[in-house]
Amino acid sequence: MTNSRSPSPNQIRFAVEPRLVPAQKAARRLHLTEAEFREKLDALLRVGFPAACSITGHYDLKAIDEWLDARAGIGEHEGKPKRNVMDGLKERLALIGNPSPKVGPK
Repeated sequence: MTNSRSPSPNQIRFAVEPRLVPAQKAARRLHLTEAEFREKLDALLRVGFPAACSITGHYDLKAIDEWLDARAGIGEHEGKPKRNVMDGLKERLALIGNPSPKVGPK
């Protein structure tokens, strides 16, 4: 006869944090409901959002995070090194003609 009980906590050696997740959790990563995510998915894919795995249908959280970083200009993407967030802010302010923000001790 087999034991149908779940393993006790001392039998579990480490927690597993899945990297591939269903649409519901990918949506949550974008702060969307699953319905909102599915509604916006075509538009997301057009701007480079990582597609679901062709085998599991799940989304790669690491790829989503890298896509978000690249869109924000803070991640390492396309062979470019990671950018400092303040560098991106300075560039954006320069584009609109504002002086660089004062950063650091006065």
